[in-house]
Amino acid sequence: MRLFRLYFAVAAGGFRRYATYRVATAAGVFTNTVFGLILAYTFIALWTERPHLGGYDQAQALTFVWTGQALLAAVALLGGGFQEELQERIRTGDVAVDLYRPVDLQLWWLAADLGRAAFHLVGRGVLPMVAGALLFELALPTSPLTWLLFLLSTGLGFLTGFAIRYLFALASFWLLDGAGVNILSMLLSAFFSGMVLPLTVFPGAFGEVARWLPWAATLQVPADVLLEEHRGTGALGALAFQAGWAVVLLAAGRLTQSLATRKVVVQGG
Repeated sequence: MRLFRLYFAVAAGGFRRYATYRVATAAGVFTNTVFGLILAYTFIALWTERPHLGGYDQAQALTFVWTGQALLAAVALLGGGFQEELQERIRTGDVAVDLYRPVDLQLWWLAADLGRAAFHLVGRGVLPMVAGALLFELALPTSPLTWLLFLLSTGLGFLTGFAIRYLFALASFWLLDGAGVNILSMLLSAFFSGMVLPLTVFPGAFGEVARWLPWAATLQVPADVLLEEHRGTGALGALAFQAGWAVVLLAAGRLTQSLATRKVVVQGG
């Protein structure tokens, strides 16, 4: 119970930390909305030529766009959050202090990133979605159960995204500079999450593989849950897909963390 209260306090601290950056939050809302408008009109052009591209109609495609903008910061589809901070602590050797704390390193950063994600979901996610709903015809569900499943799917998408970024951050134990790793992480996430184009648009075997990769759990699956592309047992299967990747990647992060802290000399001493 004490550890639970501690991690809750860390998460709350993460929420408050990002809540203090009001100008940055307003700028983020503006940026997400403008980027959403650019994508929306691009998608309108695409779906005018191909009305059922990727199995979506135009309203569903536009809903996908604004769902992506709502989740962009919360799920860290373009990276960010704890990743660079942890890499810097590894580079300077300050991570040694973290390892001496009577808390788990992975759970500490997970709690902190959860607070960040919760703030961004509310602070930067709601207004772009509202703007999209006001400006375009979206295929938003009316069922409260669908919205509940969407929130659950979003939470599992966050866990999967955190686990991926944690693995990339831990690479700094072996590398002198994490900049290249961060760029690779961002590119993989942007492309294979569905942020650029829904993964259902990708043809053939490539599309099948893309939809089974872990990045699909961060955006493609939550968006499809919201669009009610997964119903009944299909929805449970989609959530199980996300949960499976989250468990596997979190376990991989814990194993990598153990190997790194035992075998690698921390840069900076």
